[in-house]
Amino acid sequence: MPEHVTFTVPEEFAGERLDKWLAAPERDLQMTRSAVQLRMEQQAVLVNGTPVPKNYRQRGGDVIEITLPEPEPLTLEPENIPLDIVYEDADLLVVTKPTGMVVHPAPGHATGTLVHALLYHCGDQLSGINGVIRPGIVHRIDRNTSGLLMVAKTDAAHHSLSAQIQAHSFTREYQAVAVGRFREPSGTIDAPIGRHPVDRKKMCVTQKNSKRAVTHYETILAYQKATHLRLRLETGRTHQIRVHLAYLGHPVLGDDVYGKPYPGLEGQCLHAAKIGFVHPTTGQYLEFESPLPDYFRRVLRQLRT
Repeated sequence: MPEHVTFTVPEEFAGERLDKWLAAPERDLQMTRSAVQLRMEQQAVLVNGTPVPKNYRQRGGDVIEITLPEPEPLTLEPENIPLDIVYEDADLLVVTKPTGMVVHPAPGHATGTLVHALLYHCGDQLSGINGVIRPGIVHRIDRNTSGLLMVAKTDAAHHSLSAQIQAHSFTREYQAVAVGRFREPSGTIDAPIGRHPVDRKKMCVTQKNSKRAVTHYETILAYQKATHLRLRLETGRTHQIRVHLAYLGHPVLGDDVYGKPYPGLEGQCLHAAKIGFVHPTTGQYLEFESPLPDYFRRVLRQLRT
């Protein structure tokens, strides 16, 4: 059966184009703007019970009902890649992703991803909401970031976990090594993040076409030329920690996009160390921690010498 999702437009979004609003990550429909427009053409998007044109500008209080396209069948080939499973039940998994592993297939990474490993382990028991390329994937971390990820086995679990991400109600705690010493041992970075105006593969702190981003940090230990940090995400923007720390003038050690490479380190010294959420079925709050991986501990040893 096709799935229907309903929204009520808040007053602050009145006047915005409906296709743009529905395609925004906050709606968690996992649809591009063109995909939303196609559903509008197919009269699968109703406003107050009536189809609307693609250029419709919404009004506060509009009730939007969208019929989602059927999830595509899985066609990727499973690969027998070892998985570090922290927790698993019938609804979800929590796994630790090693540094260097891509979460899902992308140009230049057609094999060897976390998704390929999940397909081998779970078979067809993964949420189909994100389609062929990202089955079960509720959220992502960068290729060269290690640490904990939630994976949904059912569509119901996927919706529940995604809603917690949208509401900023689930726990995400990272550890990082940042370049230099901080003037304040702890603080909050509240700076909006958007696409870089020149290099479209990068993000930056900007007021233009950006979204609010909030990162809380505290010092674990300050070394002579670097600082070991604990960071908690209030929002989850692309590259948020890396962009925010670079914005402060303290990029993540080894970040070759927002800072400089570090000898012997492939990418940034950043680890998703803790994750917590309400279980979609039981309603119980679960929290998991991942110890610092070898590469991270090696960097800390080098900083002590």
